[in-house]
Amino acid sequence: MPRKKETNQKQPVFRHEAYIEGSGSVVDEKIADTLKKNYMPYAMSVIISRALPEIDGFKPSHRKLLYMMYKRGLLSPEKERSKSANVVGETMKLNPHGDQAIYETLVRMTRGNEALLHPYIDSKGNFGKQYSSKMHFAAPRYTEVKLEKICNELFRDIDKETIDFVPNYDNTMQEPTLLPATFPTVLVNSNTGIAVSMASNVCPFNLEEVCETTIALMKNPQHDIISTLKGPDFPGGGLMLYDETELSKVYETGRGSIKVRAKYSYDKAANCIEVTEIPYTTTIEAIIEKIIDLVKQGKIREISYIRDETDIDGLKIAIDLKRGTDPDKLMQKLYRLTPLQDSYPCNFNILIAGTPKVMGVREILTEWTAFREECIQRRTYHDLQKKKEKLHLLEALSKILLDIDKAIKIIRETENEADVVPNLMIGFGIDEVQAEFVAEIKLRNINKQYILRRVEEVDQLKKDIAEMEEILRDKKKIRKIIVDELRDVIKNYSQPRRTMFYYQADAEEAEEVDDTPDYPVNIFVSDSGYFKKITPQSLRMSSEQKLKEGDYISQSIEATNKTELIFFSDKAQAYKSRASSFDDTKASVMGDYIPAKLGFDEGENLKTLVATTDYSGYIIFFFENGKAAKIPLKSYETKTNRKKLANAYSEKSPLIAALYTAEDSDILLRTSSGHALVFNTGMILPKATRDSQGVQVINLRRKAVLSSAEVVTTEAMPELEKYRSKSVPAAGKPAKELGDSNQLTF
Repeated sequence: MPRKKETNQKQPVFRHEAYIEGSGSVVDEKIADTLKKNYMPYAMSVIISRALPEIDGFKPSHRKLLYMMYKRGLLSPEKERSKSANVVGETMKLNPHGDQAIYETLVRMTRGNEALLHPYIDSKGNFGKQYSSKMHFAAPRYTEVKLEKICNELFRDIDKETIDFVPNYDNTMQEPTLLPATFPTVLVNSNTGIAVSMASNVCPFNLEEVCETTIALMKNPQHDIISTLKGPDFPGGGLMLYDETELSKVYETGRGSIKVRAKYSYDKAANCIEVTEIPYTTTIEAIIEKIIDLVKQGKIREISYIRDETDIDGLKIAIDLKRGTDPDKLMQKLYRLTPLQDSYPCNFNILIAGTPKVMGVREILTEWTAFREECIQRRTYHDLQKKKEKLHLLEALSKILLDIDKAIKIIRETENEADVVPNLMIGFGIDEVQAEFVAEIKLRNINKQYILRRVEEVDQLKKDIAEMEEILRDKKKIRKIIVDELRDVIKNYSQPRRTMFYYQADAEEAEEVDDTPDYPVNIFVSDSGYFKKITPQSLRMSSEQKLKEGDYISQSIEATNKTELIFFSDKAQAYKSRASSFDDTKASVMGDYIPAKLGFDEGENLKTLVATTDYSGYIIFFFENGKAAKIPLKSYETKTNRKKLANAYSEKSPLIAALYTAEDSDILLRTSSGHALVFNTGMILPKATRDSQGVQVINLRRKAVLSSAEVVTTEAMPELEKYRSKSVPAAGKPAKELGDSNQLTF
């Protein structure tokens, strides 16, 4: 084994074998250099050639697919649809990826999938739906496609050198680097991509609003964008929160969040809510699964059944309501708890000349305008050269018109064919190109009528050439052409806005509504952990409590349906819930088993329950070692919906009892050695931390432990007065002589 080289480099070193012709050696290389050499090309390829859209609004995969469809003639109105499998196969000439990846790209751009505001592909067959994760598209051999009419705006003048072409991956054909779209497709249709260390998420906008905004910015760079671009317009419709501050942030920075909620109607006859439009970022299945989960948890009780009624007519989620349910209040709750209201994260990261850049709407439209100006210039220059070439040829015809017989004589008297062109050049004073054109005229066209008709075009050509040269000199004329094209796009392809608005005041009001019914209830907890919530009416009609053999009711609490419940386990954990989360039941049933209902850990059991409405008062924990911790109940109040609190009390010593007191009260303690002590909780100072060990309230003799603690009733107080402690004994000091607990009677 070769000896490892010594190195003074502080950076880590990567050792690998380098196979060189005729020999092998071990090369020491810095890890940073290895990663840069091997990973950076991949990262740049993903960013530039795969994941991020460019200023024409397309990723490379989209552009290659559409261009191959254009080359197959699938934009022609007379052309029939082609099988998707054929299109996928043709696209592989430009896009060296698997056919399934190409087909999925095609599916998203079809009208049938409904993922785009303005689809680029006319489709026939099953292409699935963007709003459903279970409605899968058919195989490419069953579906048919062709280009939509709007694609005329993508490929207009593409053959006039408006954009650059580059060789494909195997150098067998040319492909466009961009498409010369006549409108800002980058903002009209949504685009999402994840690259290396960056991503892009461009939301769709209404075509007419985008075009009008572009025109306004071209006329006035300081134009107020929000006055013409009202907000995103999603293919699935829905209702967007009109937050002008957030919209302005998105328009200026390219980043932000747009809130969208579902649109619904109420069928009074069927007592059913019908959801017909959902947020673009979610699916039918995600909504239904979430609602079902909430119903199972008891958080929503107003729904009797939910089903997916989506069919050929469009999306529909039907929600059957229980009698007496207010549909509007229920929907406000569903907006808060389910994806029926969701946010679209905006990240306008777009490639500009091969460089990713996050831009606001103003900058995007400015870049697109510059791109389109270049397309117009290149198109105009191309047409100008063609017209100049044609004029040059027609000028030769003008000279021949003066003496056609001379031209015929020169051609007829020339002995060698190769000398025809030079002799015409000498005879009429024309150049080689003109002479070649004259020489190629058919014999039947050597008449004055033909030549005069062609020469008449000269004046029009000169006029056109002058106009084109003026366009190339004057930027305002180029912009006027762009504006005219944008107005034609609006006229031919605009459609009404699909996403409407709702306002912040409505949203805030909805969030404040708490429609949980409030009524008195009796709560019972058994020693083995069973819970019952019984209304007073039901309790009066019940004969006796049903319990497991050997079980008994350990706690009985009068409360309301909105009461907050804190369940303390024997593992120093607290579980929070509400009385409304439990079903009303009867005394004749077993009730809910708390460890299972609240998801206790394995082997964890219920110790005690505390009910509160305002988290006032204290809970006092008594431990086997004679200590007690007085904790304000406010310590268990949380601003978030946390259901489980760890370190609810100290685990230094086994918990004997946890007693809730709304105010200072008398407590009776018993020890295993047969002693008792009565003291007032006002003698203990409250602790700030939940898992405090507390203070020593009773000194224990020998191996004795604290065995029980209970609140003293008013009736029993006179009998216990002689055992009252005047002070809480400090830890380590001798305890005062206590009475025999066997002598106590109640």
